[in-house]
Amino acid sequence: MTTVVETSERITITGPAAENIRSLMAGKKLNGHFLRVYVAGIGCSGPQYGLAFDENQKDNDVLVDANGLEVLIDPNSLVYLEGATIDYVQTPQGAGFKISNPNPLAMSACSSCSSGCG
Repeated sequence: MTTVVETSERITITGPAAENIRSLMAGKKLNGHFLRVYVAGIGCSGPQYGLAFDENQKDNDVLVDANGLEVLIDPNSLVYLEGATIDYVQTPQGAGFKISNPNPLAMSACSSCSSGCG
């Protein structure tokens, strides 16, 4: 069964990020879709995060309302995303989404790498 969190302290989406996500969804005509946030892999520099639009909610997904967006997070990713902030940043190199996470679980995995890192 899906857990619904009415407002999120688990994950924060800033105003600029929410505005850009809504704009992307409208441009692609993705009414009724969710934003899925997930951990794509974990390396020595920590988790690699992913964002996708998804129209299908899985049974074990956690549904979070973050800044008016319905966000799906699978339980395995939630462990690493707890406390994360998704922002939209613009730099001289370009613009895009940035996920920042102060969660100790989301930090570098180097201390647990048996072969060492870089």
